[in-house]
Amino acid sequence: MTTSFDQRALATLPSRGELAQHDAAVWNLRLRRDAAAAEVPDWEALRERAAALKAFTLDHLDELLIGFEEKARAAGAHVHWATDATALCRIVTELLSARGARRVVKSKSMLTEECGLNPHLEARGIEVIDTDLGERIVQLAEEKPSHLIVPAIHKTRREIGALFHRHMGTPEGEDDPERLTRFARADLRRRFLAADAGISGVNFAVAETGSIVIVSNEGNVDLGTSLPTLHIACLGIEKLVPALADLPVFLRLLARSATGQPISAYTSVLTGPRAGGELHIVLVDNGRSALLSNETQRGALACIRCGACLNTCPVYRRAGGHAYGSVIPGPIGSVLGPALGGAAGAELPHASTLCGSCSAVCPVKIDLHGQLLAWRGERYRPPPAERLLSLGAALALRWPVLRGLARAALRLLWPLLARRHSRNPAEAWLAARELPPLPKHSFRAQWKQRERGRE
Repeated sequence: MTTSFDQRALATLPSRGELAQHDAAVWNLRLRRDAAAAEVPDWEALRERAAALKAFTLDHLDELLIGFEEKARAAGAHVHWATDATALCRIVTELLSARGARRVVKSKSMLTEECGLNPHLEARGIEVIDTDLGERIVQLAEEKPSHLIVPAIHKTRREIGALFHRHMGTPEGEDDPERLTRFARADLRRRFLAADAGISGVNFAVAETGSIVIVSNEGNVDLGTSLPTLHIACLGIEKLVPALADLPVFLRLLARSATGQPISAYTSVLTGPRAGGELHIVLVDNGRSALLSNETQRGALACIRCGACLNTCPVYRRAGGHAYGSVIPGPIGSVLGPALGGAAGAELPHASTLCGSCSAVCPVKIDLHGQLLAWRGERYRPPPAERLLSLGAALALRWPVLRGLARAALRLLWPLLARRHSRNPAEAWLAARELPPLPKHSFRAQWKQRERGRE
């Protein structure tokens, strides 16, 4: 049975304590982003430059992709093209099987999550270990990431301690973050050394040089791409930047927008395979070409996956990432959902207040709330009850007599509507909100009284 966004939101962060903790943790990332941006005098100029570079890339994507392939092959890499998720899974499986690889270490990759690569490989007897600490936590918990940058932000340290106790043998009751991280590092180190292959995502791909750029804070990317002889890099076709000189613009924006850091701890620029190794680059479409042809929505392909729009979104902060039912949550996920997520993503444009905060913080200036509004107009078909309600509101606004009757009726019904019970038509709204008490006198009544006082 398919569940709605509201149902998933109520199920994923059910208690007020969990909701408040999640809200505070995510909002802290927003505050750190603001502080980091304030320290850069040319911050808005950087955003303008990044937006212009992304627009140029999308306008010339076909040429840049061909140029990237030629340069990457010349540097010794193998380039593959995947039209959809099925093709990506098939290509990666064939590459691993041809080399007898049974143990894989994987760095953070939202694309492979989008395409379901992990379960596909595991079903074929290939062990896949996520090496980003947050990704490893949600993998052990058999969950999906709930944030683009901090995948396990919905987990408490006690939950993580219990998880590590079951899977890594840490002392029962251990919940100190530093000690838990040491246990995870020791466990992952032996898996790096035993791996037959490494799979990674890609933050940027440089058309001018055929290079791939991977950004991280934990060093797991360098280990996963250099220790095994086989490295498979998976990226969406929109990840290109025209030239190496353009890269600093995005690197200055990415870390500050994501976590408030001046720069990420590790930025790896890989051009061709390491000595004695193989580098296979898989360029994935999976609905991106169709989105590129949509003049209204194509701007969403400029996203650099920083997560800034999630951190500021009042809906995401209070609902959690799993409520979206999509690998990419938050405002950007709500924009990409209808394009890349099929029927499951059709309702996501309504998971928004249209406050515009997401557009205000986006480092590449995507008009997120404008695109959400456009999706609503394109995909939404209101049910009969909502159409009837809208018609009634239109009549009441047109005729003062009807407006007065509606106002009086609402005053009588308000105490009943504000009460939580299963038969209340407002129950779905009240499950996550409280209706404010009505003032003793309406604005209209107070205005009339004021006018009489003046007379």
